[in-house]
Amino acid sequence: MAKKRILSGMRPTGKLHIGHYVGALENWVKLQNEFENYHLIADYHVLTTKLETENIYNDSIDMLIDWLACGLDPVKSPMFRQSKIKEHTELHLIFSMLVTVNRLERNPTLKDQVRDLHIEQIIYGHLGYPVLQTADILLYKGNAVPVGEDQVPHVEMSREIARKFNNQYGNVFPEPEPLLTNFARLPGLDGEAKMSKSLNNTILLSDDPDIVKAKIKKAVTDPQKIRKGDPGNPDICLVFMYHKKFNLSETPEIDTNCRSGALGCVDCKLRCASKISEMLAPIIEKRKYYEQRIDEVKNILNDGESRARIIAQQTMAEVRETMKLG
Repeated sequence: MAKKRILSGMRPTGKLHIGHYVGALENWVKLQNEFENYHLIADYHVLTTKLETENIYNDSIDMLIDWLACGLDPVKSPMFRQSKIKEHTELHLIFSMLVTVNRLERNPTLKDQVRDLHIEQIIYGHLGYPVLQTADILLYKGNAVPVGEDQVPHVEMSREIARKFNNQYGNVFPEPEPLLTNFARLPGLDGEAKMSKSLNNTILLSDDPDIVKAKIKKAVTDPQKIRKGDPGNPDICLVFMYHKKFNLSETPEIDTNCRSGALGCVDCKLRCASKISEMLAPIIEKRKYYEQRIDEVKNILNDGESRARIIAQQTMAEVRETMKLG
């Protein structure tokens, strides 16, 4: 029985942080053994909120290096740029005829982006980016999409558009299912709900132990626990949340000692920083390998694009035939 297919991707923003690892990459690496995975560098999606393009290529290469360093296997999982597969834009155009403006305006993620990025006028491409995402997924006939809970509405829109196309023209596309990640979001060091480079609250996958230690020292904790000996509340402590992800075996002891006051925040943070750096060490080592072999990275990208293009062309031939476009 053939493996089901997954399409997942990210906008290229350069070097990635541990939030990307926890929310996506760790899961992608596991899934590549269970599914047939395709990984998209969503460079066109950058344009929905930022028109400057001079850094997109270098940011794409940086992001690809992090993907490889985390364990994505280019043999199992083609990795490719959206802009190099012209069929993405063709299918996006067709799908844009199958969805109303009212439906797009109900997208909750769009409302969050407008608020967070202080957008005064929504551009046409930004309003319609879930349609482009749908084309990204269905061009490869994705059966499943690994997402955090906040992205489930996009998968639902993909299902709606697939259903509408199939009902209108003929059965071409699967209705993709969301695959929810277990640890979907890691808050930023400042306690904000999202780790983001624009908020300067991240730990990068490429940060060495000294940098990790310096960043964790600034992380917010229980404001009532001012000095060692003061009882703390781990339930509202950001650093304890990081322990639960990167130092799970010691969390019961840390919980007890924080509440009693036996463990001070400085020691707690140093232990957390040490565990994060322990996790990052093999990623950093592998990243250095690829940084010194950029031609190999570019060859991986070119190969992924060639393989993705074959699937995309097959899908669009089927779409045109089903629509009687010749």
